Amino acid sequence: MENNEHKISIEELYERLGSSARGLAGAQARERRLRFGPNILEEKEKRPVIIWFGRHLVNFFAILLWIGAALAFAAERLSPGGGNLYIGIALSVVVVLNALFTFIQEYESEKIIESFRKMMPLRIEVLRDGARKEALAGEIVPGDIVFLKEGDRVPADGRLIAENALRVDHSSLTGESEPQLRTLQCTHEKILESRNMVFSGTLVQSGDGAALVYGTGMNTQLGGIAKLTKETVTVVSPLRKEINYFIRVISTIAIVLGIIFFALGYLSGNRLMASIIFAIGIIVANVPEGLLPTVSLCLGMASKRMARKKALIKRLESVETLGSTTVICTDKTGTITENRVSVNTVVVGLEERNVHEEGIREMPGMEALLDISVLCNNARLDEKGRAHGDPTEGALLLFAGGLAEAGRIRRASERLKEYPFDSNTKMMVTVNRSEQGTASHLKGAPEVVIEKCDRVLIDGRAVEMSQADRDRIMRYYRRLSSRGERVLGLAYMEGDDVTVNRFVFAALAGMIDPPRKEIPEAVSKCKTAGIKVVMITGDYSLTAEAVARRAGVIGRGRANVMTGAELDRTGDEALREFLKKDDIIFARVSPGNKLRIVKVLQSMGEVVTVTGDGVNDAPALKNADMGVAMGVAGTEVAKEAADMILLDDNFASIVNAIEEGRTAFSNIKKFIAYILTSNVPEIWPFIAFVLLGIPLPLTVVLILSIDLGTDLLPALGLGVETPEVDVMKRPPRPRDERLLTPSLLLMSYGVFGMIQAAAGFFSYFAVLYMGGWGWGQPLAQTDPLYLRAVTAFFSSIVVCQVANVQICRTRTESIFKKGFLSNRLVLLGIFFELALLMNIVYNPYSHALFGTRGLTLLELCLPVPFALLIFFGDEMRKALIRRGNLFVSRYLSW
Repeated sequence: MENNEHKISIEELYERLGSSARGLAGAQARERRLRFGPNILEEKEKRPVIIWFGRHLVNFFAILLWIGAALAFAAERLSPGGGNLYIGIALSVVVVLNALFTFIQEYESEKIIESFRKMMPLRIEVLRDGARKEALAGEIVPGDIVFLKEGDRVPADGRLIAENALRVDHSSLTGESEPQLRTLQCTHEKILESRNMVFSGTLVQSGDGAALVYGTGMNTQLGGIAKLTKETVTVVSPLRKEINYFIRVISTIAIVLGIIFFALGYLSGNRLMASIIFAIGIIVANVPEGLLPTVSLCLGMASKRMARKKALIKRLESVETLGSTTVICTDKTGTITENRVSVNTVVVGLEERNVHEEGIREMPGMEALLDISVLCNNARLDEKGRAHGDPTEGALLLFAGGLAEAGRIRRASERLKEYPFDSNTKMMVTVNRSEQGTASHLKGAPEVVIEKCDRVLIDGRAVEMSQADRDRIMRYYRRLSSRGERVLGLAYMEGDDVTVNRFVFAALAGMIDPPRKEIPEAVSKCKTAGIKVVMITGDYSLTAEAVARRAGVIGRGRANVMTGAELDRTGDEALREFLKKDDIIFARVSPGNKLRIVKVLQSMGEVVTVTGDGVNDAPALKNADMGVAMGVAGTEVAKEAADMILLDDNFASIVNAIEEGRTAFSNIKKFIAYILTSNVPEIWPFIAFVLLGIPLPLTVVLILSIDLGTDLLPALGLGVETPEVDVMKRPPRPRDERLLTPSLLLMSYGVFGMIQAAAGFFSYFAVLYMGGWGWGQPLAQTDPLYLRAVTAFFSSIVVCQVANVQICRTRTESIFKKGFLSNRLVLLGIFFELALLMNIVYNPYSHALFGTRGLTLLELCLPVPFALLIFFGDEMRKALIRRGNLFVSRYLSW
């Protein structure tokens, strides 16, 4: 169907739709329901919950852990009582918990389409068989005539055939802030801006009318946005990509080592059972079983801190996405500005005055300005003196109400007719009747208003307007605009023939919607952090540029401005070149425009954060790396599509959240370094067991007690570490920067992990030799000396991890400067770690479960020199980095 329903005659539209002024017959409506389907927004085909959840139990990481659990259960069956049952259960629980976490994240995103459905009305009056009847909104079909009244949600897209002071709020669909007066005439080339149309999901604010339905369900403007949103692929967060990569690398290492050393053990003459246990040990030692729960809890803590800063995170992984943001595409009104428009300057009698000056009420010509401000205005004041309606008209009404009694002015002049503001005419005219007679009042774009005038008000008298007067008014207009004020011209005329250009120019009114006070500092922070800020707004380009300058979004140079119409004519390659520039503004954009900008930025390798508040913003919010909805002014659709909701609609809150996001990524890297370090002393006992033929120095049960016990709480402590001083002075991390970098692997596996392994073997052999053991002597698995040696190896790892968690708290800053006591959760983690160690070493009930025995104080202190080496060695490394040592900075900085 052609997209010209607003232009053709109503008779032609009736013919096209096979309808008439009597509406449809009941039989026709039933037939069309079968042909067009119900008037609802379609859902994606729903997967059964069990299948949806189940697929998270068979991903790469899960399969690896299932293999480990299966081997453990098999070992328990072949050799009961060896503790392998607990290992199998523990690994199975980890898989289920990880799957549950991922499932919950995806389930939340499926709610988006439901929020569109909430915008549809339940019942509506419709004309069937020539009579008005009530019908379910879902039963409306093309060709129906529906009746609209105040408070109704429009059930479908339609062309008006009758209206009585009908106003419809299109803000959720088009971004227009003012409820627009409808008319029966086509007023614009674009269907969305023509006032003879109504659209599905919009709200009738006042008046009543009737419309001929031409589009239902997914064939509406709202349905198009819903379809665009539904088909938009949810972007995988950078953190999820990094964790998936990390898991693949670590899991591959585990599998390869498990297979190799299983084969070596079996070929060297070990029993099958011993080789299986060995393979389990290698897998369990390499795989960080607590990684996903730890990451989740860490991000959860970060999200709570962000909530206290007015930023509510819906998807935990989005915390880190913010930290890697390279471009913020932000709205203007309410996000950059306070959304509090007020009159700041007036030009009356060709003289400029600030509205706060004393004596302004007595200025000649002020009476006319106040009359026009009140009468050519559809805003209203409530009992508390607050304005409701279009912010610009509200500002004029509040200004006039502060100097005169607005209610008295309105009561004295009955409105006879209104010519509403239109983007083509750029003006609004009302005709009013009072005791003095009939008069017309005009407000609009100054250049348009001037063209309608042949006289100007000077010293309270209307005199003929000369060209010099016109030039002077335009100079005032440019001066006010250059200060970021939105300027309206106001004029009046006796009589009601508004087609003639015989108005009297009364005044200019300059209004400001000031940027929030904290915005310039927030934008400056972004620029220091290497983040580009792009303004995307539905407002006009001049207004957008002025606000952007005052907020610091653009500098002193020339702004690079592109309108939605220009964007439609611009190819992707040219758009990429435009987006490489600085000081960018997109004005008068459509939902498709906004989505396209996001996609092109992403194709350039940018990590994009987008703000939005309306239904029309939903596709861009969903497709962006980070969608940010407004919590105060935002629609439910926008909030559902977004990853984060600003509780105060403030751009500065985004910047605060970015700082938290950067800190979160740094902290995740810190505890990955922490948990990887203990992998080395967990793996080497099994390698030594096969290659050297010594008794196994560490059991699988003790490895799990480290990964899921002693390491977990200190790792969480690293997750809440406060940011280092330069966190917002560094550029965004590159998209290809890995959590698992070569330098991190070198430090964890090649340096500190090896020191921990050396500590473990030193303690293990020291206990054995002090107990009378000699090389090559056999040791039974139940021998108390062997159990004490294993306990010593385990305790060495825990003691060294105490030093390791302290060095991991900072990447370059000295821990002495940071403070040993500044992170209470790390201190609690160390206390818990040592308490668990004492329990495993000295509790007789734990001896049976973990296969351990008590140690002497000397034996417990054997790894302390190695722990000190780790601590002071890293302090030296950080000192060299701070002094600019290139070798250390490049190869030993993680």
